[in-house]
Amino acid sequence: MPGTDRSGVRVLNRLFRLDRHGTTARREVAAGVTTWLTMACIAVVNPQVLSEAGMDRGAVFVATCLAAAIACAAMGLYANYPIALAPGMGINAYFTYGVVMGMGHSWQVALGALFISGVCFVLISVFPIRSWIVDAFPRSLKMATAAGIGFFLAVIAMRNAGLIVTNEATLVGLGDVTSWSVVLAIVGLVLIAALDALERAGAVLIGILVVTLIGILVGEASRQGAVSAVPSLAPTFRQLDIVAAFDAAFIGIIFAFLFTDLFDTSGTLIAVAKQGNLLDGDGNLPRLRQAVIVDSGASVLGSVLGTSSVTSYIESAAGVKAGGRTGLTSVTVAMLFLLTLFLSPLAATIPPFATAAALLFVASVMIRNMVEIDWSDATEYVPAVVLAATIPFSFSIAHGIAAGFITYTAIKLLAGRFGQLRPAVAVLAVVFIIKIARLGT
Repeated sequence: MPGTDRSGVRVLNRLFRLDRHGTTARREVAAGVTTWLTMACIAVVNPQVLSEAGMDRGAVFVATCLAAAIACAAMGLYANYPIALAPGMGINAYFTYGVVMGMGHSWQVALGALFISGVCFVLISVFPIRSWIVDAFPRSLKMATAAGIGFFLAVIAMRNAGLIVTNEATLVGLGDVTSWSVVLAIVGLVLIAALDALERAGAVLIGILVVTLIGILVGEASRQGAVSAVPSLAPTFRQLDIVAAFDAAFIGIIFAFLFTDLFDTSGTLIAVAKQGNLLDGDGNLPRLRQAVIVDSGASVLGSVLGTSSVTSYIESAAGVKAGGRTGLTSVTVAMLFLLTLFLSPLAATIPPFATAAALLFVASVMIRNMVEIDWSDATEYVPAVVLAATIPFSFSIAHGIAAGFITYTAIKLLAGRFGQLRPAVAVLAVVFIIKIARLGT
């Protein structure tokens, strides 16, 4: 048996090049467990968010876990990076509250739009135009997009918790702050933030579970069990309507899905790789093409299974910090998501106010991107603020990006900063203006 163990280690070493990266199989597995703990809450939050769009909650739970498992395994085996993937926060909220509930489109057509954006992402990844697009997008607008999605999530979280409610006189108003849902959501947020400050792995997951337990004890949540057979995937599998998504009204939506995923992926890959010293001497990420192809392909896979865009998770940095350096870390996360498939009753037990706490924390993390904006230049920070504010107030990432591009272009031109205005930005601004003029929004 000891010989068998050594043989297995040799296989892992050959497959993931553990020695070359100065790591061990045990360290990589431990790093994978750490990463999974930091992102496992998506298996709970994503089904709750997408179920409000009319999708079957059990099927979305399965789609979430399967998409994450397949994408993580591909990232580990093909790109050999310790980067985990799962359906992204922000896009799922836009999918439900913006596209389906806000614009009145069916979730099947919305999945079709996700599929098209995923295919576009794959093409961008295969052909050498990805860098051109990423570089053309002003940094201030990149940061504002992330922050705007954060504000969007914050509004949704506070609404789900009952912290804010509809008010005919002022549009929104303060809810009943003495209700259990509001109190527990705030308790959850404080607990998650404190645990994160203490660098506890799985801070978000722990916060959700603790608040759920308190909710059960006070009668605000009901226990559904822990382990059961895997729910059916049939209600969402291959239910996307691609044909209907080929409509002019979906141009902005597809653009929002595509560029949010593109910039999120680019930023995450570089940030995680930098923390793990995985960049080469020129500051570039080796096998970047493989990593981006996995990420873009995962978005297509997610839409087919029945979930929102699958993307690389910045939480992978926790696993890298724990020693993860190779794809074995990602493969470990994949295996844990497969095991998660049997925990659907536990996911169904989680009440909305518990996930609201998680959403508020994620929103806080995303909003801090505002500090990266150049606040000394009005031609940069004004368009950024317009973009970030338009996303939550219009409940649309697409509308926010359009407002940001148009404002950015107009201000740069009027200020005489022609050299700072890249052609791609101006072209996209004109496209947005034409779209608005012809189709309204």
